[in-house]
Amino acid sequence: MSGNSMLKQENSTGVIEKTKKKEKFEKPKMHKVIFHNDDFTSMEFVIFLLMNIFRKSEDEASKITQEIHTKGAAVAGIYTYEIAETKVAHAFQAIASQECPLMLTIEEE
Repeated sequence: MSGNSMLKQENSTGVIEKTKKKEKFEKPKMHKVIFHNDDFTSMEFVIFLLMNIFRKSEDEASKITQEIHTKGAAVAGIYTYEIAETKVAHAFQAIASQECPLMLTIEEE
């Protein structure tokens, strides 16, 4: 699909002119996926989720996990809503299998 479309318009002299109309697309709103600290979930499991679902390196995952632990919450990534929702759904499947109370939320940026 092209970003431009052709319009045919008749001017006051009866001549048909072709003009290009630019289509405007808005960038999708971005959303933060936030991990919240709890007193039960292991740091190793949080690192596992960050590496395997959020595609963080081991170093990035460790830094985010430390921030969750010390500040009570941290951003795991910023995505379009659909991607954020999918990542959170996958994380909740893994969380349910571990029977831990880890909470993730999605906030508009």
